[in-house]
Amino acid sequence: MPHKPFSIRQRITTAAILVLLLSSLGLFLFLRDYAHRSSDQAFDRVLAASALSIAGAISLEDNRITAELPYAALAMLSSQQRVFYTVRDTQGRLVTGYDDLDAGMPLADAAAPTFVDRPYHGDMLRVATLGRLISFNRQARWVTIRVAETRESRDALAAEILQRGAMPLPIMAAVALILLWFGISRAFSPLRGLEQELRGRQPEDLEPLTSPAPREVTHLVEAVNDFMQRLQAMLDMLHNLVADAAHQVRTPLASLRAQAEVALEETDPRKLNERLRRILRNAGSASLLVNQLLMDATITHRLGARSSASVALSDVIEEVRPRISLGDASRLKISLAPRLRRARVRGDRVALREMLLNLIDNALRHAPDSLVELSIDPAPEQRLILQVADRGPGIPDSEKDAVLKRFVRGAAAQATPGSGLGLAIVESVVRSHDGTLVLRNRPGGGLLVCVSLPLDPSGPAGSGSRPLLGACCAAALMLGLLLGALPAPARAQVQTTRYPAPHTPTVTLTIAGPTDTPVFAVLARAFQRSRPDVAIVYHEVGSLELYEQTVSGALPPSDLLISSAEDLQLRLANDGYARRYDSPDTQRLPAWASWHSEVFGFTFEPIVMVYNTDHYTAETAPRSRTELLRTLERQGPHARIGTYDITRSSVGHLLATQDEMISSNFWGMTNALGRVGVRLSADTRDILDQIEAGQLDLGYNVLGSYVRAYRSRYTRLGVIIPDDYQLMLTRSALILRTAREPRAAEAFIDWLLSPDGQAVIERDAGLGALPELDADAGDAQPDGDAAAHAPSIIQPIALNPALLVGLDQQRHARFLQNWRRLVTDTPNSAAATTGR
Repeated sequence: MPHKPFSIRQRITTAAILVLLLSSLGLFLFLRDYAHRSSDQAFDRVLAASALSIAGAISLEDNRITAELPYAALAMLSSQQRVFYTVRDTQGRLVTGYDDLDAGMPLADAAAPTFVDRPYHGDMLRVATLGRLISFNRQARWVTIRVAETRESRDALAAEILQRGAMPLPIMAAVALILLWFGISRAFSPLRGLEQELRGRQPEDLEPLTSPAPREVTHLVEAVNDFMQRLQAMLDMLHNLVADAAHQVRTPLASLRAQAEVALEETDPRKLNERLRRILRNAGSASLLVNQLLMDATITHRLGARSSASVALSDVIEEVRPRISLGDASRLKISLAPRLRRARVRGDRVALREMLLNLIDNALRHAPDSLVELSIDPAPEQRLILQVADRGPGIPDSEKDAVLKRFVRGAAAQATPGSGLGLAIVESVVRSHDGTLVLRNRPGGGLLVCVSLPLDPSGPAGSGSRPLLGACCAAALMLGLLLGALPAPARAQVQTTRYPAPHTPTVTLTIAGPTDTPVFAVLARAFQRSRPDVAIVYHEVGSLELYEQTVSGALPPSDLLISSAEDLQLRLANDGYARRYDSPDTQRLPAWASWHSEVFGFTFEPIVMVYNTDHYTAETAPRSRTELLRTLERQGPHARIGTYDITRSSVGHLLATQDEMISSNFWGMTNALGRVGVRLSADTRDILDQIEAGQLDLGYNVLGSYVRAYRSRYTRLGVIIPDDYQLMLTRSALILRTAREPRAAEAFIDWLLSPDGQAVIERDAGLGALPELDADAGDAQPDGDAAAHAPSIIQPIALNPALLVGLDQQRHARFLQNWRRLVTDTPNSAAATTGR
C-alpha cells in the first residue's frame, strides 16, 4: 500500500509554530530571571559600597569599637527606598543602628559581602552583610556591618526590563510566521522548474539538468546528474556488451555450427574424431570469449560504482591461487617482499583479483613451457611494484599500445586461444586505482608486465615511514637545541638546598622563593612526614629576582613559587604564568587570600614596629605612626631608625604602597625618615641584626614573623603593633604553568592549607597561620612583648587586581621618584647606609 504523501509546507509551518511558542515561553522565563538578576546586581553594588564605607569608618577608642557613620554611606543609596543599617561588635552586641534588623542572622565571618532577602516590618528587604577584621585581646575577630534597603526600586527596574524585553515577542512571532509562509512558497518555486525540465525530456535524454537551482538543493541536483551519468555509463556498457557479443560471438558460433553440420555427414571415424576436436576447441574459445565479456562488464560496473575499501595483498593472492589449474600452478613462482606481507591497497577487491588473474593467465597461456614469476616489491613514495614475468614470445614495441585496447591481440598470440580482452581489463583496473602499467621485453625473450599501485596510508606498511620522518625531524630539532642553534637565557645564581625523601623517592618537587632556607626547611621536612616519597629541591632567591627570572626564563626549572611579594605573585598569575588549581582546601580560603584559583595565601604575618629594649621600653616606644612621626621630629638627626629600601625590596615597596593608600600621613612620615637619615636595608634580617647590635633604635614596617622565626637569635628586640592600623601580609604560593610535577605541587599547597600545615606554620615556622583556617591562629603577632598585643585595626593586604596598580610602570616610577626625593636626596640622610 503506497504511503500517503505529506506536505513539507505543513510540516515546516507546524514545527515553526511549536518552536516559536516554546522559544517565546523559554525566552520570557529567561528575561524574567535575567531582569531580577540584573536589577539585583546593579543595586547590590551600591549596597555593598555603602557597607564598605561604613566598615572603613570603624575604629577603636579606649578598647571599644566605635563607628562614625559617613554621610555618603546612606546618601549613595536610592532616595526612594527605606534604608536600615546595623553594626555589631565581635560578640554580636549592637554598636549602632537598628537592633532588630538582623534578628536570627549569623555574624559576619569574611570581608566579602553577602546578600540575602528577608522580611522586616512588613517589607521585603535586600540585606548586604560584610565583616571588618580587628585584633582585640590577642584574637582576630570580625565586626559585622549590615545595610538594607527595600525592594521597590529593584522590582520596578526588573519589571521595566522584562516589559521592554518581552514586548517585541508577539510581534516578532507573527512576522516570523508570515515570512515563513511566503518564504516556503518562494523557496519551492525553483523546484517547479526542475520538475518541468524532467517531465519534458525524452526517455533517452540523460544529459545533466541545466535549470538554475538554489544552493540548498544543489547537492540533490548533483546527485541526480551523477545518477544519470552513471545510468548513461551503464547503458553504454550494456550497449557495448550487446554489440561486442553480437560481433565477437557470431563468428565462433557460426564456426561451431558449420563444424557440427560437417560432422553429421562424416562417416569416417578418424575424420569424425578430428571434427569433434575442432568443435571442442572452438567451443572453448567461445566460452573464454563469453567469460571475458561478462567479466569485462562486471569490472566496468564495479569500477563505475566507485566502491573503495582497504584490501590486503595477501588476501588477493590467496583468492587467485585456487583459480589456477593444478598443472599451471606448478609453473607459477610467487615472491612477496617481507615488508609488504601485511601491506594493503585501497580499491575494489574483485577488480584487483581479476587484474592479477588475467596477468597470470596470459603469462601461463603464452609461455606454456616456461616458469612464470610473480613478484611484489616496495617502491618509493608509498607505492608497490607488481611484476609478472614469462619466457613467451613477448610483444613488439610497435604493438604494446595496441594490445591494451579491447579485442586487439599481438601477431605472436594469434595461434593461442584468446579474446584480446585480458590486458584491456588490466589497464582499466590499474588506471581506476591511480596506478601505472608498463610492458617490457625481457632480455633473452619473454614479457615483463610492471604494475605500480599506491599503498593504503592507513595500513601497516603505508604509515611506517611517517612516524620515522617525524622522529627524525624531532631529533634534528633537539640536536639543534643541544648544539646551541637557539640561544638560551643565562641561569640565575641561586642558593639551592636539597631535602632527600625519607623513603624511596617517586617524585622530586622543585620550589623557588625568597623565604629564608632555615624557615623553609621546617616546612619541607614537615611536609615530607606526610609524603615521605617526595624529594624537595629549594632555590632561595630574592622576591624581585624571582619575578624577573621567571619572566625572562632564567629561573631554574621549578614547579612551585612561594613569595611574600603578593603583588608580584599576582602579576605572574595575571600574565599567564600560573596553573589553575581547585581543591577543598583552596576553596576554604577567604576571598582576600586567594585569586582566580591560581594564587593562594597560606600565612597571616603582621607588619610591626621593632625597638631596641636598651633604648626604649613598652611605655616609651612610639605606639602609632603619628607618635613615631612626632618622635622623629623631636629627635631629629639623633633618631636611629631603619626600614626597607623599596627600590631593592619588593616587600618594602608593597608595604609602602599600602601605607600610601591607607594613611594620609604617609608622605609626611617619608619626609621625616629622610630628614633623620633613615638606614635602608633590602631584607628583614639586616634590620633586625642592626637593632640587636645596637646600631639602630627603631625599625619601621618590619615583617614581624621573622622575629618569631628567629626568637632564639634576638634577645634585645621589642615589638609594637601600631594602634592606628596593622597591615597583615600573606605569603602566597602559585604553581607554574610549566611545572614538571604539578601533582606534587598541588599536594604541597593542600598541605600548607590543611590543619597540620597551618599548625606547623604557626607553631614551628613562626610565620603565622590564617585565622579563618585555624581556630588557634588568632595569635598571629610575634611573642616577646606584652605591648605587642594591644588592640588594633587589622588590614589584610588582599590578593586582588588592585595590587597591580602599584606595579604600573608610570605610577611605579613616580612613586620611586618621590621616595628618593624625600628619603635618599634629603641632606640630613647623606650618611645613611643601605647595607644588606
